Parts: sequence; structure tokens; C-alpha cells
Amino acid sequence: MNSFLVIIVLVLLSIAIWQLTKIFDLTQVGKSSDDSQVANDTDNKVNGYLMFAFLIFIYLTTIFCIVEYGHFPMMDNSASEHGKDLDQLMWISMLLIFVVQTITQALLHYFAFKYRGRKGQTALYFADNNRLEFIWSSIPAIVLAVLIFYGLYAWTDIMFVDEKDNNTMVVELYAKQFGWEARYSGSDNVLGKANVRYIEGVNTVGVDLADPNAQDDIVVNELHLPKGKRVLFKIRSQDVLHSAYMPHFRAQMNCVPGMVTQFSFIPTVTTTEMRESDDMIEKVSNINAIRQKKSLKLIAEGKTGLDPYTFDYLLLCNKICGASHYNMQMKIVIDTPQEFKTWLKDKPTLVQAVKTSNATPEATEETKGTKDTTIVKKDSTTVAQVEIKK
Repeated sequence: MNSFLVIIVLVLLSIAIWQLTKIFDLTQVGKSSDDSQVANDTDNKVNGYLMFAFLIFIYLTTIFCIVEYGHFPMMDNSASEHGKDLDQLMWISMLLIFVVQTITQALLHYFAFKYRGRKGQTALYFADNNRLEFIWSSIPAIVLAVLIFYGLYAWTDIMFVDEKDNNTMVVELYAKQFGWEARYSGSDNVLGKANVRYIEGVNTVGVDLADPNAQDDIVVNELHLPKGKRVLFKIRSQDVLHSAYMPHFRAQMNCVPGMVTQFSFIPTVTTTEMRESDDMIEKVSNINAIRQKKSLKLIAEGKTGLDPYTFDYLLLCNKICGASHYNMQMKIVIDTPQEFKTWLKDKPTLVQAVKTSNATPEATEETKGTKDTTIVKKDSTTVAQVEIKK
């Protein structure tokens, strides 16, 4: 409500100023020998100085944004190996934009003043200048070529991965409205075949349980990854177009129904290490200060206050995929290699989970009655008869 009142006041103030300028114009009638609407030398000179004033405004605004927002968190503190290259490329691009913007804006406003309209002055016209055209064409071309090759180098390092490398772990990310599931490839490091037609019961990602490679696959709802190990993500979508977005790892890839996309990175900062970093401690402190103020307001209204914020890596969806798009997030935990092994050790395979869900006690005794009854449910799950490597 307060914001609305402020907007109303600003609008009324603008109308009042506009009316005052009209009144001022009327008071000047007859005082000038030139009452035409064509700009004269004085008008052009004033506009030239206003251009300089606007240039100063642009520079002051730029300096303010650098000081106030220069610590924007997604420009540093990357948690993946390639993230440093990506951040560096972003900083180079921003620096180039800043330098070019500073120079071109200064020249634009200077020439607007220097060559302002004057009575009797005519413009010099020439058809072309090969030297100037060569300079202003070659410099941007060279700079853009360097940036493109730098980006291609980083992209190639990310996308071209040897799946047979022992230091590469294959993990599937499965997107659906509105949530995520992850599937680990197990000891053989090969994901079993999958299709939406196989989705049934606890087999929510549609794994073909008859595929030998699927016997050691593990499906989870919280993604754990070991620090220092390359992870190759195979990404699928069950329904619509999603986008797997992991901002702190500088990773994003579309999830397309009917096809498998992929992305890889090497985590370099554990969740604990990120939480204990100075920048993150400051950020969490600022967030909790805001949440505390909000909680006090909610409690005063008889509502439940907000819980304190704790940092976690997140997998998000970066596509507007439906009404509950905002709910599509999954917690990511970066562990040390030993912590990851301990966490994964006790996780049942999908085959075991399916068998457990289908199994029932072999016999149940009726407590009321003289006759025992046996209820047996047949396990109809088809699985491959293979030896699981330990």
C-alpha cells in the first residue's frame, strides 16, 4: 500500500512540474525575438551541456553498481573445476564491456556537444574511409574470436568425456513435473536401460529391470557427489521440457522428453567447506537477519515464523515447466570420497527396492478363528540373473 501511495505522489508531482513548465513558457511570450519551434544556437548549446550531465550520471551509476553489487555471488565462489574458467570468461567479458562502454559513451556525448547545431554550419560528408572501416571491423572481430575460442575450449573440456575412465562416475538426473530423482550407475558404472513404459510402483524412473546393467542401479531423492571426481550426468525428462540447473557448479542442460542429454563437472568444494567459507557465512547471516525480521512480523500476526536458513547446494529447474515449477529442486550434498562411499554403501538397489515392495510375509496367522490362512503374493518382477560385483 505504501508503495502505491509513493507512485501516486510521484505521478502527481510529475504533472505539477509539467504544468509549471507550461506556465513558464507562457510568461516568456513576447520576450524573445525568436518565437519559432526551431532550435537555435542557445538551445543546442544547452542540450550539449545536458549531454555531458547525462554522461556524468551514467558514470556515477556505473560506479555505484560496481561498489554496491560488485560482490554478486554468482561471479565467484564456484564449486566446480570448470567454474573458475567460466567465471574468468565472465569477468573478461564484463571488463571489455565496461571499457568499451566508457570510451564509446564519452566519445558519443563529446561529439554530440562539439558538433552541435550552429547557424550557418554545414556537415562534412564523405562516402567512405577504408582505414576507419578496417579498424572498427577488425578489432571487434579479433576480440570476439578470442572470447569464442576461450569458450569453446571450456565447453569441449566439459562435454567430451571418456565414460570408460575409472575416475568418471555416471549418474542419471530424471526430471518430471514437479521433482527430481537421481540414479547411480552402481559398481559397473553403466546405467541400465530405461523407458517411461516401465514406470510402475517404486520403479518411478522406468528402469528396465531385465537389463543386466540395471541390477546395481540405485535411485535416490537426494543427490550426493564425491569431491574431486568427475561426474557425467545423463539427463532425461518424463513429460515436458525441463532444465537441470546447478548454479554453484556453473552447470545447466536442457532435459528433453524422448532423448538423453548430458553434462559433466568435477566438484571441488564440499558442502561443509562452502558453509564455512567467509563469503557464505556473511551471506547466510544477511539472509537470516532478513528472515528474522519477517518472522517477527509473522509471529505478531499469529502465524508461524520462518526457520533459520542453512546453505545447501541445489538442483533447480530453469524452465517454466508448469504451475509448480518453483517446487522443482533437489538437495545436492558434496562429500569427501570416504563420506560418499559410506553414504552410498547402505543404499538398496532399485531391484532390491522393487522386490521388497512386492514381497509379503509368507504366512500370516489369524488371531480370531480356528483355521490358519496363508496369503502369498507372487513376485512378478522380471530381473536379469547376473552376478553383482561387490
